Amino acid sequence: MKFAKVVIDQDAKAIDREFEYIIPEELDVKLGERVNVPFGSRVLQGFVVGESDTSSYDEHKLKSILSTVDGFPVIKKEMLALMNYMAEKLHLKLASILRLFLPSEMRTGKVKELLVRYCELEDNFENPSKNAKKQMEIVEYLKEKKREKFSELSTQFGYAPLSALVKKNVIKVSFEEVKRQIDYDHISGEKKHLTDLQQRAVDTISENKTYLLHGVTGSGKTEVYMNLIERELKKGKTALMLVPEISLTPQVLANFKARFGEAVALIHSGLSAGERFDEWRRIFFGEAKVVVGARSAIFTPLENLGIIIIDEEHEQSYISESNPRYDTHDIALFRRKYNDCILVLGSATPSIESYTKALDGEYTLVEMPVRVNGMEMPKIIIIDMLEELRHGNSEIFSIPLLAELGNVVEKKKQAMIFINRRGFSSFQRCRDCGYVAKCKDCDVSLVYHRYENKLKCHYCGKRYKALDICPSCGSHNIKQGAVGTERVVEELKKFFPDVAIFRMDNDTTSTKGAHRSILSQFREVKPAILVGTQMIAKGHDFEDVILVGIIDADQSLYQADYRSIERTFQLITQVSGRAGRSKDQGKVILQTYSPRHYVYRFAQNYDFKGFFKKEANLRKVTNFPPYTKVLRILFSHEDENIVAKEIKVCYNKVQKVKEKYPDDFIYLDVMKSPLNRIKTKYRYQILMRFKLEKADEIEKEIYNCVDEKCKSSVFYEINPNNLS
Repeated sequence: MKFAKVVIDQDAKAIDREFEYIIPEELDVKLGERVNVPFGSRVLQGFVVGESDTSSYDEHKLKSILSTVDGFPVIKKEMLALMNYMAEKLHLKLASILRLFLPSEMRTGKVKELLVRYCELEDNFENPSKNAKKQMEIVEYLKEKKREKFSELSTQFGYAPLSALVKKNVIKVSFEEVKRQIDYDHISGEKKHLTDLQQRAVDTISENKTYLLHGVTGSGKTEVYMNLIERELKKGKTALMLVPEISLTPQVLANFKARFGEAVALIHSGLSAGERFDEWRRIFFGEAKVVVGARSAIFTPLENLGIIIIDEEHEQSYISESNPRYDTHDIALFRRKYNDCILVLGSATPSIESYTKALDGEYTLVEMPVRVNGMEMPKIIIIDMLEELRHGNSEIFSIPLLAELGNVVEKKKQAMIFINRRGFSSFQRCRDCGYVAKCKDCDVSLVYHRYENKLKCHYCGKRYKALDICPSCGSHNIKQGAVGTERVVEELKKFFPDVAIFRMDNDTTSTKGAHRSILSQFREVKPAILVGTQMIAKGHDFEDVILVGIIDADQSLYQADYRSIERTFQLITQVSGRAGRSKDQGKVILQTYSPRHYVYRFAQNYDFKGFFKKEANLRKVTNFPPYTKVLRILFSHEDENIVAKEIKVCYNKVQKVKEKYPDDFIYLDVMKSPLNRIKTKYRYQILMRFKLEKADEIEKEIYNCVDEKCKSSVFYEINPNNLS
């Protein structure tokens, strides 16, 4: 008799463990298969994560597996090992981890293979009656064509005569699986000649270890990536290429499809359910050898991995901030070790953590300090907006930015305007009583969207009527908050009414294919201006963009986060890198109210090493990562009393851990989360910082502080991306 360990596909703490079942002799159940099992009075789906010839329970009390779901193991052995790693290291529920490995619609049975019906003439068919003209036409058509889609014949000749021929056994019908086609831009796939720096990078990245590729924007990192992948494919290996934004995937996919053809698969959240299912199957069955995708692609079931590449490795989007919470870097490092392959982390502005590891020898540093076209980096001109105010200019745009935009229009070139805030304005406030419109379900102010004349919550998505009159005091004196992309576009149209202006943010890219459509249109029109949020800041390559305008460089600078200065430097460098990527020298106009802040001095000179030295020293002195570890435990529940009570119990237990390690704890506190309520749920958090020497030991003890029976949802985050 054989036994299976099954994880039930239910995201509930109470059943977050392996259950034993008998494998019936008539069933061929394999490790990694999905199965239907009796659970209490219900039949539920589960994943087989272990097999054994013996049971640790009385086998007479065990129930049997009822049936298999797919007929083959959908979770491969590497993914089972990854499940165990993530459960132990990140303290995640087993079912929620396993769900990451499959397309969600496949789990729920909402998507299947796309089967197309084809018609052919039977071998020994009898001709239909001459009076049945339509039937005769179909027969004559198939004599010539041999084979045709059922739908095509039905459209041309009618459903009734076609069905009649099938019933008479004149026509036989067969089904064939057809892959759903993903649209992409077709470009030339000719291999570019590598510069000496690019060739040196390719030659250096040759051993199965982790490399940090530090190359300035425009240094040709993508061509290095493709050469590295090509080398691994020749060895019979597979490759995984991650990009931080969906907006980058059309461009990267076009490049990779041109070079590697049908060997390339695409995985990201912008695909339809059917497309994602088909791409996953192509990867699973080994038809695709190269996977291009955003964060979730790290979980694709590629076997025989030769190389993993994380482009723009510093990006926040590589960290999942919703359940299950994980850092893509951790998963990539696990898969690198499991497959004994190469891992490349690429960036013009590496994270402080990654660059520290490179300097310490944990990663191998590879540098590409020169642009591939030999041009200098765009000149960054810093504009003091307080000085503009003193000269009577209270507009969004400084005089120098408007002058440079005029120059772009005159030359029939292109410009990009970056502002990391969507909507028309960040809030609506009453000037008389100070009332600010807030979401009823979230502890955040609502953003005004003028195009729809609505107030929107950017956390839960709820919409409200815009304010004409203050609901608190009845005043009509309503003030708009800080500007967003929508307002910038409206103002630009006043100055440049005849110029094509495109907007790219979450509002304009919510529909399928919108990223590709906007970028394709912008590429073709000159002169043109593209206004956008972070999604225009990295990776895009437009040879006619000669100007970048940064509307509010201070926006990310004063956030209550130890990474805020680093993120500001990264954003400025990345968005500046969009200019001057061809033969024309680029220029950047950076508007700020804090022109003397040191981050702008380093950014203006593209001095990453100088910035790193100052920032790393600051982190060391103030005891922040990468020299310490931050752990956040977030409690969330719709009843605030429950959250407050349960987090207090947990905090008292953590206090005892701190008493056990008095020299290792640097900071410990419990508080309401800065965003205290999201989607009707109240949020409280315990924040702690401790030294690295005993970090793993302390972590394990901290995880045991949460009561398994608590009603709140509990999330753990190590060095969280966002403390709000």
